[in-house]
Amino acid sequence: MGRDEYIPTSFLSVLFFFCFCPMVLSLLFQNQTQTMNNISMQLSPPVPWNASEPCAWKGVICDNTNSSVVGISLSGSKLLSFEFLPLVCKIQTLEYLDVSNNRMSSVPDAFISECGKIKGLKLLNFSGNKLGDSLPNFLGFDALESLDMSLNMFGGSIGLELDGLVSLKILNLSSNVFRGPIPTSSFGSLTSLEVLDLSNNLFSGPIPDDLTRMSALTQLILSNNFLSGAIPKFTKNVHVDYSGMNYLKNTTAQDNPIAQSGSKKVMSVHLRILVAIMASSFLVGIVLQLVVSRKNHHQPKVILSNLLTTNAMHKSSIRFSKVMEVVSDASNVTLKTRFSTYYKAIMPSGSIYFIKKLNCSNKILSVGSHDKFGKELEVLANLKNSNIMTPLAYFLSIDTAYILYEYISNGSLYDVLHGSMLDWGSRYSIAVGVAKALSFLHGFSSSPILLLDLSSKSIMLKSLMEPLVGDIEHYRVINFSKSTGNFSEVVGSIGYTPPEYAYTMTVTMAGNVYSFGVILLELLTGEPPVTEGIELVKWVLDNSTKPQHILDFNLSRSSREIRSKMLAILKISLLCVSTDPQARPNMNSVLHMLLIAA
Repeated sequence: MGRDEYIPTSFLSVLFFFCFCPMVLSLLFQNQTQTMNNISMQLSPPVPWNASEPCAWKGVICDNTNSSVVGISLSGSKLLSFEFLPLVCKIQTLEYLDVSNNRMSSVPDAFISECGKIKGLKLLNFSGNKLGDSLPNFLGFDALESLDMSLNMFGGSIGLELDGLVSLKILNLSSNVFRGPIPTSSFGSLTSLEVLDLSNNLFSGPIPDDLTRMSALTQLILSNNFLSGAIPKFTKNVHVDYSGMNYLKNTTAQDNPIAQSGSKKVMSVHLRILVAIMASSFLVGIVLQLVVSRKNHHQPKVILSNLLTTNAMHKSSIRFSKVMEVVSDASNVTLKTRFSTYYKAIMPSGSIYFIKKLNCSNKILSVGSHDKFGKELEVLANLKNSNIMTPLAYFLSIDTAYILYEYISNGSLYDVLHGSMLDWGSRYSIAVGVAKALSFLHGFSSSPILLLDLSSKSIMLKSLMEPLVGDIEHYRVINFSKSTGNFSEVVGSIGYTPPEYAYTMTVTMAGNVYSFGVILLELLTGEPPVTEGIELVKWVLDNSTKPQHILDFNLSRSSREIRSKMLAILKISLLCVSTDPQARPNMNSVLHMLLIAA
C-alpha cells in the first residue's frame, strides 16, 4: 500500500494500522504454512521437509520478508502422483513451480482450473515425467512466461490448449511424440514467445510461413523431426535449428546467415556483441543482487563474471547472487572429485544447475590470467557437440573458478552402470556418444582438447542413452609444475591411466584412447575399473581367451545377436588398451569401428 493510497487522518487510525498489519502478515504466512504442511503429507514418496518453517525447506523459495512462498521445486523427487497439485494452487503468491524429472502420468484437472487463477504464476516445469495423451488446456494462465512439457509422452496433434498464453516467452515441447503438421493456429496467439522448442518429435510436412511472422521469436528449435519442403525466410534475429532432417530444402542459406551452418562470421559478430552486452548487464546485476541479499553467509569476492550461454531459458534463469549463496553452504555439495566440488543450485525460477568449483587451493589448478581463463571458457561454451558438457556461465574470485552447467539428475555413468541394470542398447549408445565427443575434441580446429581424467565418473547421463563428457576445462588450468606428487597422481584415476604416463609425463590423445578403452570394458563387463586391487584391464587380458567369462552374463545370454556385438566391441576395446600407444587407433577410427559393430 503506497503513501498516496493510505493517509491516516488521526492518531487512532495510525495506531490501528501499526497494531493490526503485522497480525495480517502473520496470518497470511500461517495459512501458507498449513498449506505447505498439507502438501508435504500428500507427497508420495515423502520428501524430507522436516523444518518447522517452510521457507527453510529444500526447494521452497520465499520472498525477501519470508512472509509468502513464491517458488516450489520438487524436481527429481521420484514422485508417483500429481494428486497434491491442487493444494499448490492455494498459494496465491506462487510464481514458480518445478515438478520435473518425476514419475507422474497425469495432471489433475483441478490443478489447471485452480492454478489458472494465480495472477503471478510465471513458470511451470513438467519436463521428464510420464505424461501422455494430449496437452492440458492452459486457458487462464495469463501471466505464465515459461512452460516446459518436454521429455514426456504427449502425442497426436496440438490444438488450442495453448491459446491465451499471452505472456508466454519460452515454450518447450521437445522429446514427445507429437505428429502431423506444425499447427500455426496453436502458436499464432503467443505474441510474446521468444523461444519455441519442438525438437525430437514426429512432426511432418512443411515449416509454416506463419512462424516467420512471430515478431518476438529469437530461437526456433525444430531438429530431429520429419519436416519437408522449403525453409521459410526468417529474419536475422531468429536462430533456427533444423538439424537431423534430411528432407528440407535449404532455400534461405544466403538470406538467413544464422540458420545457415556455414555462415560463421556473421554469427560470431552477433554473438560477440550479445556476449558483451550480457556481460555488462550481469555485472551490474551482480552488484545489485549482492546489496539486497538476505543471507549473510561468507561469499566469495567476485573479480570477473560472464554469462556464456545465448539460450534464452538459461539467460532468464541464472542469477549470480544465488550461485554465491549456494557455494557458501556446504549442504548443497553433491559430488567431490580430485579437482572439483559440485553444488546443486536451484534458481528462483525453479531451474536447477550444477555449479562446479575448481579446487585451486591445492596449487595444481591455477586460474592464472582471469581474462585468459574467461576467453578459454568462452571457446568451450561455443563447442557444438551434443555429447559434451559445455559451460553456461562462470565467475572468478581471486584463486577460484565457479562454472555453471545444466543439472544432470541421472548422475554419472559410474553411478548408473554400477548401481543398476543397463540394457545393451543403452550401453552401446553411451559408448558411441562418448566416442563422438572425444573424436570431436581431438579434432578441434585450433588445437586438440585433451581430457586429464577421463573415466565413467566424469561422464554424466542426460538420459540412459545420452552421455555428456565433462571436465573438459581441466586441461586448460592444470599447472603441472606446482604438483608435489607423481605425474600419474595428478592425471587420470586408478584403473584408467595409461602405463606410459608414468615415464612420458605428457597427456596425449593416445592416453585418452586408453581411458576410453577402459570405459568400454566397464560397459561390456559391468565391472568397476578396479576390484580388490586388480585393475579391470589386467583381469580382462588375463581372461582374453575366455570371452564368456568377460562379458556381462546378464546381457550376453539374452541373444546371440547381442553377444556377437559385444564380442566385436570387446576387440575394439582391447585395441584401445594396448600397452603400446602407437598401436592404439585414433578416436575417429574407434568411432568408425563402433558404428560398424552395430
